[in-house]
Amino acid sequence: MQKLYTTAGETLTGVPWNIYPRPQLVREDWLCLNGEWEFTHGQNAGTIRVPFCPESPLSGLDIPVRYGQEMIYRRRFTLPETWAKKRVLLHFGAVNRIAVVRLNGSTAAVHENAYLPFTADITDRLRPGENELSVHVVNDMSPRHPWGKQRIRRGGMWYTPVSGIWQTVWLEAVPQTYIRSLTVRTGPDFAEIAAEGVSRGTVLLNGREYHLAGGRVRIDIPDPILWTPETPHLYRFELCSGEDRVASYFAMRTLTVETVDGVSRLCLNGKPYFFHGVLDQGWWSDGLYTPADPGCFERDILAMKALGFNTLRKHVKVEPERFYYDCDRLGMIVFQDMVNCGRVSFLRDTLLPTLGLTRRRDLRLHRDGTTRRSFLLSMEATAALLRNHPCVCLWTIFNEGWGQFCADEMYRRLRVLDDTRFIDATSGWFRQKESDVESVHNYFRRLRPGTEPRPLLLSEFGGFVWRSPDHSWNAGRTYGYRKYASREEMVRALCALYEEQVLPLIPHGLCGAILTQLSDVEDEVNGLVTYDRKLHKVLPEELAPLSRRLTKAIRPAGEENRI
Repeated sequence: MQKLYTTAGETLTGVPWNIYPRPQLVREDWLCLNGEWEFTHGQNAGTIRVPFCPESPLSGLDIPVRYGQEMIYRRRFTLPETWAKKRVLLHFGAVNRIAVVRLNGSTAAVHENAYLPFTADITDRLRPGENELSVHVVNDMSPRHPWGKQRIRRGGMWYTPVSGIWQTVWLEAVPQTYIRSLTVRTGPDFAEIAAEGVSRGTVLLNGREYHLAGGRVRIDIPDPILWTPETPHLYRFELCSGEDRVASYFAMRTLTVETVDGVSRLCLNGKPYFFHGVLDQGWWSDGLYTPADPGCFERDILAMKALGFNTLRKHVKVEPERFYYDCDRLGMIVFQDMVNCGRVSFLRDTLLPTLGLTRRRDLRLHRDGTTRRSFLLSMEATAALLRNHPCVCLWTIFNEGWGQFCADEMYRRLRVLDDTRFIDATSGWFRQKESDVESVHNYFRRLRPGTEPRPLLLSEFGGFVWRSPDHSWNAGRTYGYRKYASREEMVRALCALYEEQVLPLIPHGLCGAILTQLSDVEDEVNGLVTYDRKLHKVLPEELAPLSRRLTKAIRPAGEENRI
């Protein structure tokens, strides 16, 4: 396989990802623990660059991992003297999969979800001067827990596994009583802020003070500036409580399903909106799950906006919060997938549905109790983690039947947790009774109008392939759905697909279309940009005019076109 580095990866120096990791709850006193750690795995002993997984070039190792065998990370740190009278929290963005964290030989935390952050209060385990931190990790590649698109025998649409620490490790100093989390709920003209851990405090917003009572405050926002991809306005505020002070933000926007001109539509801020998007796997040629620096997120988002896209479907992966913050501030809608559990059957989940057999009851699928419990807990935690990000406008519960069970019940559970966003219960096929959209995947047949009264979402399509040899990870394998000999030929076919099939469906209820995909990934070379992000296969002048026509086409009759 050819080693491909992004431009950011080629120039990476110093402590990687040395930027505050939690943009919606920011404090001044923190310490990044990324960088060089001691690393042991079987016969491999040396150093690793955190937060990059050992399978990646940016880790400094680029080694195969023996799944089920323990990896041990070690490093030492000394706290700033100013932290002496404060509590100290140790945060991990994500570790795949089973992590046992020890400080000075004492167990501080155990965590088993590969995609979600966790925190330990290590104050009582600290000692004066130097402290020793170790993380013992086993990636067992268990399908009974969230696993996304990782596979030991990678190939095609399945990718190299990501083991160990793959997001930022950091320390934070807090007062004895501190703000543990914030929940912000907005309406059309108000915001409600709830703080966990404190009952009183002052919110500073736009030069005015608002006071918490019982940990809550409601703020009226007359004439609000509504959040859209075109106007991604954020209301930034500070919350002060006792000795604690945090910075955060929120945005004003509403999501509803409305009947417009006799057609069911997905509406943003009360108006029909066409969700023109791409599938975003979130993989990088040199860091796998982790880009070389946080600026890579911004560059991807802006590249897609330049093509006219307004939506990214984040595919069976939960990103660092920095990604969602960049989508919030730059104006990019996110359709967020829950990460799949359970074994995938090629016959049941891919071949037969592709042939048109898409109806199946799911009450008795994936009956293993651990698998079901693990998915449910992960779904609930993902919804809680991302609930404050205005960019997240739709949850996808199950994709193409992967790990699917009791989808109607999962829809109802998620609706209780979040009644402010759209829910796609079964993306692609195996549709049950409850969902906010009729969600279709179509790579091989002509696109046709939906048959249900619900809004139609083309949640995957396209997958057009053109390979650039200088930017290909696997010269011996090309995976995709329609192959083209030249870039120009692929672009013409892509524009024709939108012109001849997507645009005509909008009057019949199509509310969004998610093209596969943002970037190439390993064997899969159907991206709009190459795996190393160095070559853009489609240029703004080739697609942006057509994108503007798509967003205009969904406007109600008689409404003035505004772009």
